[in-house]
Amino acid sequence: MSAKKKQEAAYQILWIENRRVKVPDFASALRKRGHDLHEVSSGKAAQEWLHTFTPDLIVLYAASFGTSGYRIAQGLRSVAPTLPVLLIASPEAPPKANAPVSYTLTLPFTARKLLNRIHRLLPGEAQWHRVGAVALDERRRVVRCHGREHRLTPRMLRLLKVFMARPHQVIPYRDLFREVWETTYIGDIRTLQVHVAWLRRALEDNPRQPRFLETLRGIGYRFHPDGRPASAPEGEAAA
Repeated sequence: MSAKKKQEAAYQILWIENRRVKVPDFASALRKRGHDLHEVSSGKAAQEWLHTFTPDLIVLYAASFGTSGYRIAQGLRSVAPTLPVLLIASPEAPPKANAPVSYTLTLPFTARKLLNRIHRLLPGEAQWHRVGAVALDERRRVVRCHGREHRLTPRMLRLLKVFMARPHQVIPYRDLFREVWETTYIGDIRTLQVHVAWLRRALEDNPRQPRFLETLRGIGYRFHPDGRPASAPEGEAAA
């Protein structure tokens, strides 16, 4: 697989389409080019998905709903105000002039034209920030470690950035809650433990024997950017 193909495969697209209406199929063409599509069938489902994950691009197939897509686009902007949104319109229901989208394509057009426009809206070449064996592309929220890539949630990204900024340092629970969750409350650390467990799945060969994120029971965590020896003791087996 070429370097270009690998780069395209890292992109995630939220695709909003009403499958009950017969319209030209473009999703399969995007998948053939290596893009990762998450398909939903309503604006409400798209908003719910956006509360948890952030794609690189949103495609609103308004023509499949038989509307201009204006209200759906408004709802998307309320949840993701900065993400690029491409609207696919039909001549029978043209988009409003002030539609809150990045670009509009009106049917009919070819899959190649759609791909060209999508590539212009997608983020540019990856920019990696590396600390030891861990590399982070903050813009795309992708972490790479020992040849594997993993997509991060916004909270996982913030947590990993704190660890990468303070390698080999003991970071107390209170510091992590203050910098990642913007709170001074540390009465319940289960949320932090869950997010550390998710990061371990992204970084570790064996999350049950972590080498990158060390637990210091009752204190906090320590990030080892090159990994500890496999035989090193771990204060707590599961985050």
